[in-house]
Amino acid sequence: MPGDSRAAGTHRSRPSSSQEPPDLEDQDLLLAAAYVSDAQYNRNVPFETSPQAIRLYHFYNHWTMRAATYFFIWLDLALALFEEPAVFPLPFLVTSVAEVLCLTAFFGRLVHFAKVTPQKVFWKDTKNICVMVTIVLTLIDLVIYASLEAVNIRGVRWSRALRPVFLINFPESRQIRRAFRSIRNTLPDILYVFLLFLFSMMIFSLMALKLFGDRGLRTVEGSPYFTNVLDIAFELYVLVTTANSPDVMMPAYELNWWYSLYFITYIIINTYLFMSVFLAVVYNNYRKHLKNEIHTLACLKRHKMTEAFNILKVKVGTAFVVKEARWRQLVKVVAPDISSSHLELLLRISDEGQTGHVDKMNFLRLADLLNIRVVAVNIKRHPLETWMPRVYQSSTSLLVQKMVQHRIFVWVYDVIILINTIFIALDEKDSLISYAEWLFLSLYIIEILLKLYTYEPRAYFGRNQFWNWFDTLIIMAALLATVANTTIQARKYSSQQILDIVLILRILRLLRVIVSIQRFRVIVTTLINIGPTMLTFGGLVLVVYYAFAIIGMEAFHGKVQFLDPGSGSPDALVCGNPALKDSAFARGRYCKNNFNDLASSLILLTELTVVNQWHILADGFALVTHQAAKLYFIGFHIVVVILIVNIFIAFILEAFFVAYSLEKSEVETAIEKKIQELGVGVQEEEVQDGGLIDHMDIKDSGFSADDGDNRKKALKGLYFRIASKKYKTVDTLLQQMFESEIAPEGKDPSLEETLNFSPKKPNFGNSA
Repeated sequence: MPGDSRAAGTHRSRPSSSQEPPDLEDQDLLLAAAYVSDAQYNRNVPFETSPQAIRLYHFYNHWTMRAATYFFIWLDLALALFEEPAVFPLPFLVTSVAEVLCLTAFFGRLVHFAKVTPQKVFWKDTKNICVMVTIVLTLIDLVIYASLEAVNIRGVRWSRALRPVFLINFPESRQIRRAFRSIRNTLPDILYVFLLFLFSMMIFSLMALKLFGDRGLRTVEGSPYFTNVLDIAFELYVLVTTANSPDVMMPAYELNWWYSLYFITYIIINTYLFMSVFLAVVYNNYRKHLKNEIHTLACLKRHKMTEAFNILKVKVGTAFVVKEARWRQLVKVVAPDISSSHLELLLRISDEGQTGHVDKMNFLRLADLLNIRVVAVNIKRHPLETWMPRVYQSSTSLLVQKMVQHRIFVWVYDVIILINTIFIALDEKDSLISYAEWLFLSLYIIEILLKLYTYEPRAYFGRNQFWNWFDTLIIMAALLATVANTTIQARKYSSQQILDIVLILRILRLLRVIVSIQRFRVIVTTLINIGPTMLTFGGLVLVVYYAFAIIGMEAFHGKVQFLDPGSGSPDALVCGNPALKDSAFARGRYCKNNFNDLASSLILLTELTVVNQWHILADGFALVTHQAAKLYFIGFHIVVVILIVNIFIAFILEAFFVAYSLEKSEVETAIEKKIQELGVGVQEEEVQDGGLIDHMDIKDSGFSADDGDNRKKALKGLYFRIASKKYKTVDTLLQQMFESEIAPEGKDPSLEETLNFSPKKPNFGNSA
């Protein structure tokens, strides 16, 4: 993400000649830069305003510090792979030393944070308290476990389930923390629906007990059918997930087909009605709380930018402004890697009248301007045009170039890809198919060569030209694999691995259709746009999975064993536990679904998330432990499937609607407008297609339509465009989701009003 390390580099932006302590002006610049950087990345961290604290705060936000924090967080989580029960066993001394090292790093990070934050704010922050308590509890658990190990007593590492606390509560994980906070705020609204659902389920359970309990019915396994109200409630809860349908209904259905109406009614009310209401309530309330979060972020961002403006402002005439030179210094401190051309573009946008200063309204947009990636495109001549101008500009050469640029050229190769698909599906041993494969490879290579002849090679293989790189790498890899396979066969040596690689690469070439069909490309681009959002919820799911996996390992470790069925051992048929004899768990050969290490536990939890057959897994572990073990599986289903998955769906729907609409934000529109006014614009879609020269936007270039034949020679130099939306941060996407619902500048509430509905109430009094 651009500028991640900008805030931390501010201390290097001082004049090189200043070996003495910085003057007041430099201190003001660093303080203003801290506010702008916080606004840019939506950091809600109150900090001390002394010169030393400001420099410590910049260092706290340096990318190396954040990277080190994440390294120790992931190392701490990964220790479960090496601790008993382990995937890769290591001595307890090694894992305990590594964990103490991680805890030391976390404590150091916490101390660093305490140095830059007012003490009253630090000790009132729940995040800091959670981290400190977790560190203390982990150390206590380590000491107790080590003491028990010393006397050969197996202990329980209960503190391992608390490790995700570090991932959630450090300031770097604000996205995951926001998701948890929104879930917490949504829970009260969901609770009433869930209680009503449980009431409905219990009513149907009592009805089933009275209808079927005294009829002597048996299940397929021979167990009594619907004779215990708790077992009935569990079976009906499973029926809501449809995992045991229609098996649970069959004994009653075989007795009398009228009893099927009971189950049909239950499914309509609880599966279709209540589960749909769950999704609706989750979607509505989660969106409401998320909007409040984003509203708070937007208002706090404006307050931070206002603070920065107040620090740097001077009075010109009757208005307060920031001088152009001061504005330049500020941008270079916040974004030290910004190019001079990009800086000038932002200045043109902020200083619209070229007055030599930036007013307050334009200054407040600086954080958003810095978040928009602007790509400089250097339009250059084709090397062949430089080396052989007459040949490259000849009528035959121009005809070839126009042919490659024409839409029909793309359509022809779409047809070739479809024909290639048919040949791939045919018998591979046919000699005709083998020769045809060489023909298709030749056509694809000719396509690449023609495009390289038409488009400037460095532009065609630019850093952002993903699909061009994809096409070329796939075809070159297929060519090398085919040559290798032909060589091996010529020597009468069969290699199935090489053949498999060739077949896979051939099939992957079919993905090139996505490049050609616009609507396919839009959908794929949209999925890429919301990728960071998916990663945020991936972190949320990881936290829940990890906690449930650790609990499952402690509760069910060694209860189920996988033994090779070919070994002849009778224990292999019952998963190493006689309690599973004749159970559906053993008959289904689910022995590898166990909690014997972290990897197996995570795989099992993934299967539970899919829901199918989850009740058989729950029954199996209940048989080897106690019937109360079903509560673990029910709890996982409620937390993950009903709550988190529905919230994930709600959020993805909202994000997809925004990204799929392809609408630009107000700031992006302002940048594009200024790029067009300056005549230095390139259309993003055409750049992605590789047409950096011949597909130049005539309006942006300042040339008329009559100049179309000559602009290839004239348009050489530096141009700008808004980068692809895949570079957007999650915060930017969230802000755009609710952009129309956030109060415009100048109409937002006061800081006190903002903090009243803010989930976190920082104290800005020390830094105002």
